[in-house]
Amino acid sequence: MKKLFTILCCTALFALATTSVKAQDYKNAIGGRFGSYNGVSFKTALSSNTKLELIGNFRSNRNFSWAQLTGLYEVYNPIGGAPGLKWYYGGGASVGSVKNKAFDSSDIYLGLNGVLGLDYKFKGAPINLSLDWIPTLRVTPDTDFYSGDIGLGVRFTF
Repeated sequence: MKKLFTILCCTALFALATTSVKAQDYKNAIGGRFGSYNGVSFKTALSSNTKLELIGNFRSNRNFSWAQLTGLYEVYNPIGGAPGLKWYYGGGASVGSVKNKAFDSSDIYLGLNGVLGLDYKFKGAPINLSLDWIPTLRVTPDTDFYSGDIGLGVRFTF
């Protein structure tokens, strides 16, 4: 988990240092994403209508523990008549690990993700909300389709 957090922080700092954008509702945002998998979300603008989102998820129960890092390329489009509200779509990939505590076994998995969502930036306040759906095609260790996680993102913008 420490390695995952370190990788997430280094990637976020790299994105902050290398991004230059104009005419954007917000350039960067960091906060939480709450859904089936709760975690940390970081978004950074790549151009006037595209963003890179990194999501670090974690979950645990009595028998299993999961950790996952997802990277998504997102394209934003305004919704007419609703200032601050945009819809977005995109895709990306995820890598994660699962540990079965009962059998003391673990596995690494890779997946291809899609994303479809709504994004709202409050005017005059550094707050961003998003609601999105992220379906996943898991490629390893077994190929299967996960119909998706619906999550609410709450972020501080800067």
